[in-house]
Amino acid sequence: MTDAEIAAGTAAEKSGEARAAHLLFNKWDLSEVEIKDPGLVRYVNIHSMIVPHSCGKLAGTQFAKSEMLIVERLINKLMQTEHNTGKKELVIRIVKDAFEIIHKKTKRNPVEVLVEAMANTGPREESVRLKYGGINVPKSVDTAPQRRVDSALTFIARGVRNASHKKKKPVAAVLADELIAAAGGDSRCYSVSKKEERERVAKSAR
Repeated sequence: MTDAEIAAGTAAEKSGEARAAHLLFNKWDLSEVEIKDPGLVRYVNIHSMIVPHSCGKLAGTQFAKSEMLIVERLINKLMQTEHNTGKKELVIRIVKDAFEIIHKKTKRNPVEVLVEAMANTGPREESVRLKYGGINVPKSVDTAPQRRVDSALTFIARGVRNASHKKKKPVAAVLADELIAAAGGDSRCYSVSKKEERERVAKSAR
């Protein structure tokens, strides 16, 4: 075996170890996740990370949230309640348990299910109000891709909060069911129904 082959083998082993070391929660491989919606490719970040925690380094820059791992963005959105504010370790455990439930029910990578849920719950069309001579006139407009991601996260987090607050069902199970239903485009789940409602209002304002 030549020196070049030995060096190539060593490099392959190191790259394999690096990939194994960057599994989300030491279990989920993000390299196999594919973003099928071309409009969201630049705004749904799925870079490798073991623990979804960027330590706030992206908080001070405008639009830097698109560089944050989409799982961490979901965690941060779930933290924005009166009960979970600032409790990031608690919400990380909730998301981790929800991913386990998703894998048991669907036999799929839960991050892939999350990405599909984002594509199905982000409204593509919204309405704004234009003022003509003192009269407010609604007008339909296309939604920016980054706003689609923001709206999808808001709908999912709000749906989980409404379904788990003062209920016996664990919040991890509620989150798992919401993501699975949203990934399948089920209009009975909160996030998809809110997206369809917003698009329906925009369609009437065309």
